[in-house]
Amino acid sequence: MLKGKSAVVTGSTSGIGLAIARALAKEGANVTINGFGDKAAIEAERSAIEKEFGVKSIYSAADMTKPPEIVEMIQTAERTFGRVDVLVNNAGIQHVAPIEEFPVDKWNAIIAINLSAAFHAIRSAVPGMKSRKWGRIINTASAHSLVASPFKSAYVTAKHGLTGLTKTVALEVATFGITANCISPGYVWTPLVEKQIPDTMKARNLTAEQVKRDVLLAAQPTKEFVTVDQVASLAVYLCSDAAAQITGANLSIDGGWTAE
Repeated sequence: MLKGKSAVVTGSTSGIGLAIARALAKEGANVTINGFGDKAAIEAERSAIEKEFGVKSIYSAADMTKPPEIVEMIQTAERTFGRVDVLVNNAGIQHVAPIEEFPVDKWNAIIAINLSAAFHAIRSAVPGMKSRKWGRIINTASAHSLVASPFKSAYVTAKHGLTGLTKTVALEVATFGITANCISPGYVWTPLVEKQIPDTMKARNLTAEQVKRDVLLAAQPTKEFVTVDQVASLAVYLCSDAAAQITGANLSIDGGWTAE
């Protein structure tokens, strides 16, 4: 489906982003992965993408708080593969604190990585997409792009803003064969979520299953985690011709969280 095309996926050295990068590569796209982490582990993932799917993959260490590095990431992908057809803005961080105690540096970092980075990447990638009359922009938002939770002021603000950015871009590029959409997952089972469980068990005197059901999944009516592969499958669908008329949408994949 994506043979000969090129994708850039930010925040893709693990979790949702890596699953999306692998899914796009499986469809034939050359991929640029991005993010922080152990160099050897990142190289192993990059190499595995090439070996398993018969595509080319490069790694960008671009810092999503630094606009020039974001632009260079897009330009490097364009130089390497001749094009950027699919842009997935997935990088994100979180911090939890009451508004009066929320550190200013954490606010600035969350807005920069979760929202402004998407603006800079889209701004850089759109001219090439317009020239080819085809493109797919997918922004990983969150259930928190639709509803709020206490103590997450920066994250909720950024994700709501990402929805507005997506809608605006969708309108601007609607006649160029380019779509722009949000995917909004609820709680997704990732290594980062898994690592939270022991501390929560200890703090609340709960079993692992109780932490999953009564703490992490309290907001999700299905009481089941979304999987990274389910999110990746939705991203692949949005890249298909079948999804050509889906644009400016915010697609929930949250076990019913935002239905309440």
